[in-house]
Amino acid sequence: MSDDNQEIENSEILGDESRRKFFGTTAVATLAGAGLVMGLASCKKDGETAVTGKALEASGGGKFDVPPGKLDTYYTFSSAGHNGEVRIYGVPSGRTLKRIPVFNVDCLVGWGITNESKAIMGTNADGSLKYMTGDTHHVHGSYTDGTYNSKYLWTNDKLNNRIARIRMDRMECDAITDLPNVQGFHGIFPDKRDPVDASINYTTRVFCGAEFASPQPNDGRDELDHTKWYSLFTCVDAESMQVRWQVRINGNCDLVATSYDGKLAATNQYNTENGAVLADMMSAERDACVFFNIERIEAAIKAGKSFTIGDSKVPVVDGTIDNNKDPKAALVCYVPVPKNPHGVNISPDGKYFVCAGKLSPTATVIATDLVHQWFAGELKTQRDAVVAEPEIGLGPLHTGFDGKGNAFTTLFLDSQIVKWNVDKAIAQFKGDKKVQPVLDRIDVHYQPGHGYASMGETKEADGMFFNSGNKFSKDRFLPVGPLHCETEQLIDITGDKMVLIHDHTAYPEPHDAIIVRADVVKTKQVSDMNDFPNAVKAFTDNRIERKGKKVMVYMTSQAPNFGLPEIKVKHGDDVTITLTNHDKVEDLTHGFGIENYNVNFIVNPQETHSVSFKANKVGVFWIYCTHFCHALHLEMRIRFIVEK
Repeated sequence: MSDDNQEIENSEILGDESRRKFFGTTAVATLAGAGLVMGLASCKKDGETAVTGKALEASGGGKFDVPPGKLDTYYTFSSAGHNGEVRIYGVPSGRTLKRIPVFNVDCLVGWGITNESKAIMGTNADGSLKYMTGDTHHVHGSYTDGTYNSKYLWTNDKLNNRIARIRMDRMECDAITDLPNVQGFHGIFPDKRDPVDASINYTTRVFCGAEFASPQPNDGRDELDHTKWYSLFTCVDAESMQVRWQVRINGNCDLVATSYDGKLAATNQYNTENGAVLADMMSAERDACVFFNIERIEAAIKAGKSFTIGDSKVPVVDGTIDNNKDPKAALVCYVPVPKNPHGVNISPDGKYFVCAGKLSPTATVIATDLVHQWFAGELKTQRDAVVAEPEIGLGPLHTGFDGKGNAFTTLFLDSQIVKWNVDKAIAQFKGDKKVQPVLDRIDVHYQPGHGYASMGETKEADGMFFNSGNKFSKDRFLPVGPLHCETEQLIDITGDKMVLIHDHTAYPEPHDAIIVRADVVKTKQVSDMNDFPNAVKAFTDNRIERKGKKVMVYMTSQAPNFGLPEIKVKHGDDVTITLTNHDKVEDLTHGFGIENYNVNFIVNPQETHSVSFKANKVGVFWIYCTHFCHALHLEMRIRFIVEK
């Protein structure tokens, strides 16, 4: 290929060069003009569509259609933003399969209503929920030897600084833990193996990044002196869900990633200046990707080189820049990267961490082995761990991988996904000016935030799909008022060129997600009654017990009957109803709703749930099955009688 032809091909790949040069490499160094940039980036010429001209010719998801009665080949486990739940979609169909309530109240399943769910969510002394809100951003699964093992999912609550765990066999939340001393708990990632004991090759820890600096302890002191505020990086035990340790750091944690050797956790940092207002956050030329040496941190804590904050008993070590200048003793490594990075992801071979620029049109490639060399004192500077910094487009955020050496990054300002090759980026960084790392780009509608590839966060990345989670849908769907749905666009990445498969909607506002092969996920379709200690195991056990003002009701359900014809109590009684579903047929769920009493929950086959409330209304109130279960579903009801 001649140099002229190569130049033309590169120009096609890079897109409208004049627009890119207009913005320049530092045009978005501050947020002052972000609105203008976003507006320009999302504008299309007349006749343009969501895909490039070449991709449009090949577009069409026919080979990825999932006909009626056929199953998807992948699951997507997605966050739900300030809805507070986790969602499951089928891929490639885009079908919504389940919504898992976590930090939110859900009156379908009774999450936040049943006693069992309240115990997980946390309550005040009067039995009310401690929090009724949450903000989930990231969902990640547990690992064995670098790939998913279908045991757990974890997600964050940025709003109230909690971590939640979901059992994947049931797809239900089973634990929620408050993180002490932090605000803005954002990034989250489990380790992929234990770094100390080589015989352990499964997840033992989950790492949590706190975004907002705050006074420590936050008890009224130092309210006006933000120079004394700081953020913390937290480690949580995967099984006990107890907080193990924390690290004091410079800057604000954004996202989190972990190495495949189990020795490093990382978070991309913005505001390494520790500023409290925007101007103070923008003064430094670069921010950082911070690497945590897990073995050294845990050894320091074991040696008593830690402190605690306020009433918290969690050990904290100092990971600030000033106290970690000696590489051979350092607990952390601050690798300088362009200003205000967003997103850090590790390649499937474990060799490279990629930090996206956000305010720089670049991605920074950091070599895992060079980070280890810095900790060993074999590298001159932390910046020497950077092996590539290709220019890929405006507003890079999240990166996924295909397992073939290629990376796929969302470009928020360009409204594109860019495909680039890591090895070519490294060669270019070393001085080979003829190498072009960018291989392809495709338009998406509009402003992609999070993006992720199928199995892309594992060593089994398969290069099948990339999902672009777009923050604005504008004209993509039927109008439904001022609050628009968001656009999820699934892209075929199996070939040299990316091809748009389809759009599907997402209720606002999801953030990050993972795409997991269906054969990896193992679920229970019917529960075991023996797993529920308070189960009403026999029909002869249907009964009502009274102890003073406390009334305990034990009851069964089996389509189309509840085990008792009526429940009779006195006004002012404290009532607890325990219900066990004796049906064994898959998918035969019963609901339990009490008219005018704000009680509604479900019991799946062989499960038991309970609810407690005060009988504060006199009269007759129907209890009915709220979940369609039988031809005589409408007749499945009993009386709740409250006497004066």
